[in-house]
Amino acid sequence: MKCLSKTFALSVLLVLIASGCTTVGPDYVAPTAPVESEWLEQDGPVDYRTTAVAPEWWKGAFKDPILDRLVETSLEQNLTLRSAGLRVLQSQQSLAIAIGEQYPQQQQFTGSAAGQRLSENANNFLPLLDDRFLLYDLGFNLTWEADVWGRFKRLIESASAELDASVFEYDGVLVSLVAQIAQTYLLIRTSQARIEIAEKNIDLQAQSVEITRAKFEAGQVSSLDMEQAKTLLNNSKATLAALEISNQQLKNALAILLGRPPHDMSELLGTVQPIPSVTPEIALGMPQDLIRRRPDIRSAERLLAAQSAQIGFAVSELYPHFRLGGSIVTSSTSLGSKSILNLFEVSSIGFNLFGAFQWNIFQYGRLKSNIRLQDALFQQLLADYRNTVLQAQGEVENALVAFLKSHEQFIFYGLAARASERAVKVSTIQYREGAVDFNTVITTLKAQATQGDLLALAQGTVATNLVAVYKSLGGGWEVRKSKDPLDFIPEKTREEMLKRTDYWEKSFKKEGKAKKDP
Repeated sequence: MKCLSKTFALSVLLVLIASGCTTVGPDYVAPTAPVESEWLEQDGPVDYRTTAVAPEWWKGAFKDPILDRLVETSLEQNLTLRSAGLRVLQSQQSLAIAIGEQYPQQQQFTGSAAGQRLSENANNFLPLLDDRFLLYDLGFNLTWEADVWGRFKRLIESASAELDASVFEYDGVLVSLVAQIAQTYLLIRTSQARIEIAEKNIDLQAQSVEITRAKFEAGQVSSLDMEQAKTLLNNSKATLAALEISNQQLKNALAILLGRPPHDMSELLGTVQPIPSVTPEIALGMPQDLIRRRPDIRSAERLLAAQSAQIGFAVSELYPHFRLGGSIVTSSTSLGSKSILNLFEVSSIGFNLFGAFQWNIFQYGRLKSNIRLQDALFQQLLADYRNTVLQAQGEVENALVAFLKSHEQFIFYGLAARASERAVKVSTIQYREGAVDFNTVITTLKAQATQGDLLALAQGTVATNLVAVYKSLGGGWEVRKSKDPLDFIPEKTREEMLKRTDYWEKSFKKEGKAKKDP
């Protein structure tokens, strides 16, 4: 027995020494990606600042307290964001499982009690035995696979990187949510401005109908002028109805983004407000900052790291797996003077210890193919990562040029709208005096309606394009600061989960501290 114990102790020592020295497979190296040194668009009225994007950029860009409240509400109630937070929770549990694989994988406590009664014929042949007896057993066994080749370390490495990726995916959802809230709100204000302009045009066109009616009744013109005026008026009323449909649909979309069913949004939106004005200042930072800031790039890099660890895990399958284990068993019967109390006597206790290995020596073709498969997946993710970096730069450049050119459009549309207003006033006066025919008035009224609508659209487009710039820069996720995304899961959701199973009680307390922003 002493010899067995010494042999087992030596095996344990050798395995422990080996498990701390080797980790097979490639070690992850952060990839490089082509990034330009400066932005293409450097001209125009925009004041480019190289400082980092402000975490709450919408506050500085629009200075609208209603928009600020909408963003805060969405961060608390949006269901897509809540789902992303729960995916982080799943990743945290996957990491905990991977960490647990380092420790003894099988631990069992067993016990049994059995009774038996011999038949009378059997007892005649065995008169020395009782015709009834009981058998008791208690046992504990344990098996541990030593991490000789670092395979479990690679699993932890992969799960940890996937957890980081899920956090960055959460950040990406947050960035998109803030941008959607801002754009939808700005579109609502744009829609309201277009409705106001349409209503003013309808009032002007209604006055034109009355002017033509008066001139017709006075015999100065034919009914043609009056019918033309009515046609223009009714077409404008139809356009107004279409604008009101769009406005309500935008409000319904905003309600869903806030995690609520469509309802009357008057309380949240307040009275009709003008489109928020935009100052031509943008904190762009440098193109290299995209890699450190954009959540989709950070997530792609972490998924690449997770896959790198999977290559090492696949390589470890080529090597033998070493296991250590043993069991302790105690048993007793009710024969003679023995009873269940004898279970705890030294004479009733037995044990065994073992060391074993498993080596898949005839499956190298399959195992090597799996290594190549994991490496090919890594190479694909590397290409995806570099493509994500390129796409991100393209999105920023596209958003910048759209913002700059829409700003130019807004200036020209403003000049055109003011000119059309003057043209309507002049043509109306001249028509009353008989200096021009009504076709001139119709033309100027149509131009004013079109130019006023285009001006409102242009102002709204400038604002929404600015949102697109900040979204492409990846700004906004920093509002969670060092908080774990789980902190955004509302208390009601936690109570629902605790009601199903109380195993979350300690996790909810620990996980907020366990994982900070990488």
